Amino acid sequence: MNKRILWVQVWGLATIQGAISLTWVIYNLYLPGLLQQLGFAASVAAALLLIENILAAVMEPLMGSLSDRVQRFVTTSFPFITAGMVAASICFLVIPGTGTFVSPASSWRWLLPVVLVTWALAMTIFRSPAMSLLGRYAFATQLPFAASILTLVGGLAGAMGPLASQFILNLGAIAAFGMGSFVLLGAAAALRATQPALRIAPEAKETESASAETDSESTASKQLSWAGLGCTFGAGVGVGLGFRLMLTTFPKLLSVSVPDANIGLLTGCIFLALALTAIPAGKLGTLWGNRPAMLAGLLLMAGLMAALPFASNAITIGGMAIAWGAAFSLVANGTIPFALSQVPPMRAGLGTGMYFSGGAVATSLYGQIFGRIEISAATSVTLGAVACGVAAGCIAASYLLAPSRPRSL
Repeated sequence: MNKRILWVQVWGLATIQGAISLTWVIYNLYLPGLLQQLGFAASVAAALLLIENILAAVMEPLMGSLSDRVQRFVTTSFPFITAGMVAASICFLVIPGTGTFVSPASSWRWLLPVVLVTWALAMTIFRSPAMSLLGRYAFATQLPFAASILTLVGGLAGAMGPLASQFILNLGAIAAFGMGSFVLLGAAAALRATQPALRIAPEAKETESASAETDSESTASKQLSWAGLGCTFGAGVGVGLGFRLMLTTFPKLLSVSVPDANIGLLTGCIFLALALTAIPAGKLGTLWGNRPAMLAGLLLMAGLMAALPFASNAITIGGMAIAWGAAFSLVANGTIPFALSQVPPMRAGLGTGMYFSGGAVATSLYGQIFGRIEISAATSVTLGAVACGVAAGCIAASYLLAPSRPRSL
C-alpha cells in the first residue's frame, strides 16, 4: 500500500464528494416540479439557479478563507465543515416539506425559493474547506492519484442523474430528499471517523520539513500569489464551461443521427467513463506531473471537440463521448491539486474556493447565454474548445508564476 497517501481519510473525503454530487442530482431533478406545484413559472427555476451560482461564486472563496482562519486557532477545520453539512442536511429535508404541504394560493409559497437558496448557501459553507483537506492526506506528488478516488465517487454519483432519473423521481420528493439528507449526514459521520488525521500525518510532516530546507520552496509556500489565484479561477471557468457545453453537444449530434436515441444513456456513459478511468488517469498524473497531465487532458478534449462535427453515426459519436469522458478524468483529477499548488498550505481553503468560484461563474454564463439561445453543434464544439484553451492557458501561465515548484504540481 502507498504509505504516502492516507487512503482511509481519502475515502472519507470521497463520501463528501459523492454526497454533494447526489444531492445536486436530486435537487435538479425535482426543482422544476416543486416550483410548478406551487404555481411558479418555469422561468423562476432558471432565476434561482442564477442567484445560487452568483452567491456561490462569492461564498466559495469566502467560506474557504474563513475555514483557513478558524483552522489557525483550533488546528482543524472539522467543526466548520460539520456545521455546514448539518445545516445543508436540515435545509435539504425542509425543501420537499415546503413544496408538498404549502398551498399554492398561500403567500407562504414564497418560502420555497427562500429555502432553496438557503440550502445552496449552506452547501457552499463546507465544500471548499472539505476538499482542501486532500492536501493533508497525501504527498504533493501523489495528490492526483488520491484525487482520483474523489473523481471516481463523484462520477458514479453524477451518472445517477441521466441513468437513474426515473427511479429517483418514482421515489417521490420526500423520500428522495430524505435520502439525500441522510447521505449528507452519513458523509459527515464518515469524515468524523477520520478526525485524528485532520492533524498533519507524520508522512506529511516529513514532506514539510524537506521542503523547508529549500529556500525557494520556503519562500513560495509563505507568499499568497494573487496571480496564482487568478489562474485557479480562470481554470475553473474554462473547465466548467467546456464541460457543460460538451454535455449538451453530444446529445444534439446524436439526436440528429438517431432521432429516437437514448440521450440519457449517452450522458450517463460520459460520467461512467470519467469514473472508471479516474484511477488510471490519477496514476498518470503522478508519473507525468499534475499540470502536464491536465494539459494533455485538455488537449485531448479540444481535439475530440474539433473532430466531433465530422462524426456521421451513432457508434462514432458514442465512442467519442466515452473517449471525451476518459480524457476529462485527467483534468478532473488535477483540479484540486492544481488549486492547492497555487496557494500556501495555510490558505488551502481559499485556493479550492477560488476554483469552485470559477466553476460557479461558468455555470452562470452557460445558463444565461447558451441556455437562452439556440446554437448549432459546430458552434458549441468551437466554444467548448475555446473554453478548454482558456483553462490550458491558465495552467500554462502558472509555470511562469512559480517555475521553482516541483514538477508534480
